[in-house]
Formats: sequence, structure tokens, C-alpha cells
Amino acid sequence: MSDPFSLSIIVPVWMEAAGILETLEALQPIRARGHELIVVDAGSPDGTAALASPFASSVVQSGRGRAVQMNAGASVAKGDVLLFLHADTRLPLNALECLTSFFRSDRAWGRFNARLSGRGVMFQTIAWFMNQRSRLTGICTGDQALFVRRDVFEALGGFEPVPIMEDIEISRRLRLVSRPYCIKNPVITDSRRWEQGGVWHTIFLMWRMRWRYWRGESPETLAHSYRSDVRNGKD
Repeated sequence: MSDPFSLSIIVPVWMEAAGILETLEALQPIRARGHELIVVDAGSPDGTAALASPFASSVVQSGRGRAVQMNAGASVAKGDVLLFLHADTRLPLNALECLTSFFRSDRAWGRFNARLSGRGVMFQTIAWFMNQRSRLTGICTGDQALFVRRDVFEALGGFEPVPIMEDIEISRRLRLVSRPYCIKNPVITDSRRWEQGGVWHTIFLMWRMRWRYWRGESPETLAHSYRSDVRNGKD
């Protein structure tokens, strides 16, 4: 089957040996239709890159940090559309058909609705608020699998090489080009971050980080604060 556009899926990874095969196996039907799957590893010592190699079009090594890694993947991508996918997120089965509708639209970029893998009303509520926030603000987060036309991404200079909030920062710039295209059929993101950190604690932490970012605190300061909070939560 021939699609009217070419797609490059870029997956930044760090220490993902335990789950990378499941992630990449789910993407093989898309790769089998001639699209590109780029894994960007930041030197994981657990063998992530070796495990990924047979299931990816290419495995790229880069410095650590999602923004840096995603830029590295985009620099070698050949697709008309770039899709940035977290290693713990699964695309819907009809993702290519949905992206075809995007490609034929006049929008420069977009995102999927998100759903969390955890069962229970709380996880459904978190996802609902996440999607409504994006609908109202035009801001996309990494869990929603941001996609963008490659020429637009290159014209904007890609992601800012910041340690946190790179998704919000690029959304602000992309929003000046067009409103995001929303694919309502959701991606499914692993809920372990909320489960391990505590649902309410994680919600408040993420909102606090965004509030501080909107008030003008630097991504470097926020990244240090975020890492300290996570470490303290594990003690």
C-alpha cells in the first residue's frame, strides 16, 4: 500500500532495554509500508541500541536529553512528516490513515489525543484534562506524540536544546504557524510514571513545573528541581 507522504518516526531512548523491543515491534507494520523508524540513543549502557538495531531503519547516537536526541534524529530523517514518539507510548493502529488526513490539511503540525494505560477513573480523568488543555491552549506535550511537516520543523530550527519543557517551547513557536491538527484516536502512554510517583503527587509536580516555566524560570532550574523532587520521592 502506497501512502501519499513519507513518515519518519523518531524515538529518543535512554536505558530502555526492558521495553524497547515491544515498542519497536508495534511499529513494524508502519515500517513495512516504507516509512522510516529512527531510534536515537544517548549511550545507554544497558544495550538498548543493540536491541533496537534489527527493528529500526537506523540507530543514531547523540548526547543525552530528549531535545538533543530528537534534533539528532530529525537531522537524518528523510520523511515529509516527522513524528516524535516516547518509548513508552503506542500509536493507534490506524495512525497512518489519520496522518494522511493531516498531510492533506493546511495545518503545519499536530498531536494525538492521549490515553493512559492504567485502569480506573483517575487515569481517564488525567487524560481528559491533558487533551482538553491542549485543545484550549494549542500546546502539545510529548505524551501526545507531536508531529510536524519536516520543512516547517527545519525552518523553525527544531527543538530548543533545553533539559525540560522542550515540547511546550516548540508548541509555542509552531502555534504561530498554525493551530495544531488534533487526531482524536488516542495514543496510549504507560501510566507507570503516575503509579510510581503517586498520582496526586505527579499531577501537582507537573503542573507546578509548568506554572514556574510560564512565570519565566529557566528550563535548567526546573530540570534540577524536577530531578530533586523525583529523587526525594524515591527515598
